[in-house]
Amino acid sequence: MDFFNDHRKLFLTATGLFFFLTFWVAIMPAIRNQNDNLPLPNAAQLTAEELAGKAVYVSHGCVACHTQQVRNIDMDKPFGKRPSVAADYAGNGRTDFWRNTATLMGTGRIGPDLTNIGNRQPSAEWNLLHLYQPRAVVKESVMPAYPFLFQVKQQVETGDVEINVPDEFRPAGPGKIVATKEARQLIAYLQALKQTELENPAVVPAFLYKREIKAADVPAGSTSEPGLDGVALYASNCQSCHQANGEGLKGAFPALKGSPIVLDDNPELLIDVIMNGYDPRPEFAAMPAVGKNSNLSAAEITAIINHERTSWGNKAREVPAAEVQQILDLLKKTASN
Repeated sequence: MDFFNDHRKLFLTATGLFFFLTFWVAIMPAIRNQNDNLPLPNAAQLTAEELAGKAVYVSHGCVACHTQQVRNIDMDKPFGKRPSVAADYAGNGRTDFWRNTATLMGTGRIGPDLTNIGNRQPSAEWNLLHLYQPRAVVKESVMPAYPFLFQVKQQVETGDVEINVPDEFRPAGPGKIVATKEARQLIAYLQALKQTELENPAVVPAFLYKREIKAADVPAGSTSEPGLDGVALYASNCQSCHQANGEGLKGAFPALKGSPIVLDDNPELLIDVIMNGYDPRPEFAAMPAVGKNSNLSAAEITAIINHERTSWGNKAREVPAAEVQQILDLLKKTASN
């Protein structure tokens, strides 16, 4: 009983038990978890500018509406090439000595997942315009606008990044809209969000609960494969720039409605643009290599271009998947020479 009457013994025993349990229950599992989930071999570390952009992302509450976790279900497939794994987040280091880093996996998905947004939408011009006024590029967007991350200047100076804003969204009066340093850092961070390729394709997790494909899903006479919806694929890969009506945005993104490239009987240039991007016109922003970045198959490209060639008053012939595959093989061969 003397032990229970001696407060020093009680205090020292309780303190020792506390540290013992902390070590075995918290510290050791954390060390094992850290060793078991190392960063992927090809994972790129964020630069100083991208880390600053991450801080801007956190400070403006972007994590409240956007996740960074691709779940292993079929409905998440548009957000990444594969479901997320623990190693995707293992490279996060401490912000500084006092603060841990933010993982930013998110808890709600009001806006789209951003895990692979650097590949899905690598255009800085599009991202800046979307940040300034989301409804300028996505009419139905519920995202708040961030015009305070931009300045109106009478003259663009060296190092400034000007954005072309449609007239209906421009502030009254003359001037050029220029991105601030914070806006450029935030976009740098978003463009850095790219899902790392796994070295061994055999261990890539599968997307589960795939939609059952039925013959009725494909209209009679269509050249697209069963289960491929050209409208949905266009919406996922092209609509944010070229708009649902195919008319694009004046001064920012060209129209597909009535486009000679889209309507050309030979679809080779159109397919080349989708796969490898396009930047010959100074009046428009450069188009990223959507097909290559999203790893679109011949069947998916067929569905997209046939939607573009037969919508909004366009009346070009539908291109069979076999012809698209031949053109893709030719483009690949030309690129390798």
